[in-house]
Amino acid sequence: MPPRVRRVGISSDSIRLGQFLKYAGMIDSGADAKGVIGDGLVLVNDAVETRRGRQLRRGDTVAFGDQVAQVAEA
Repeated sequence: MPPRVRRVGISSDSIRLGQFLKYAGMIDSGADAKGVIGDGLVLVNDAVETRRGRQLRRGDTVAFGDQVAQVAEA
């Protein structure tokens, strides 16, 4: 069974990938974000993303481990 996609609302037009991982509760700290993104463990829209500063917009999907979150409107 595929993981359930959790919708995470943001109030701005975009958010950086590292910030989103922390905001969505997928990681505990910015240092954790740097590590997992740099190691190629994070997918954005089903593609490996290694840029912590990647700008996410509403509708983008982020996957890490068994967690999947979609950027949504707050």
